[in-house]
Amino acid sequence: MSELLFAAAAGVPMAAGWSLHALRLHRRVEAARRDPLTGLLTRDAFAERAMKVLAAGRSAVYVIDLNKFKEINDTHGHAAGDAIIAATGRRLTEWAAINDATVVRLGGDEFAAVARVLSRADLSWTLSELTRAIEEPVTVDGHTLAVGASIGAVGYDPRTDDVDLSTLLRLADEQMYAAKRSGADWLTALDLTPQAGTVNNRRAGRPGTSGGAEAAA
Repeated sequence: MSELLFAAAAGVPMAAGWSLHALRLHRRVEAARRDPLTGLLTRDAFAERAMKVLAAGRSAVYVIDLNKFKEINDTHGHAAGDAIIAATGRRLTEWAAINDATVVRLGGDEFAAVARVLSRADLSWTLSELTRAIEEPVTVDGHTLAVGASIGAVGYDPRTDDVDLSTLLRLADEQMYAAKRSGADWLTALDLTPQAGTVNNRRAGRPGTSGGAEAAA
């Protein structure tokens, strides 16, 4: 009996060690799925979750781009730019918690999200709330910096629509670009047909493409 108790007791530290190892491994895997500056999901993790949201019912895809971000970097330094990005990440995280949304930092000052919506009116209300959340000023080293954003969105219903996440992101991106050019806070796609030309499978004019000029960021 005592030998059995000894064996069981000896196994406790080993079990605890494996549990700690599994916890550390889980944390490493989760960290790899997160953007280090904002804590938002990386592209692959976002795509995995976004497709589940889209399959579950009526939803919307958003693309968000900060306005005049390069100007902030050039005037106040990259530390100020990082502070703006980090603050935007926190605000998007809070918005996502309220709206049961999934959010990603696509890179630089560009973000995307997917969330369930009930109607076009619901989408308009959500966009207004999202704009209000993002555009709160940020204070960095005693300087109050204005934050602006252009947002594009597209609605999706799995019962009637037959497009993939990549197309929805492209459509939302087109609307974001149109909003930036027109000075609107946000615009939504009226249908699921891309309007802009494509270069290397990306909207012509985006950074990393040729044959067009991107709107001033």
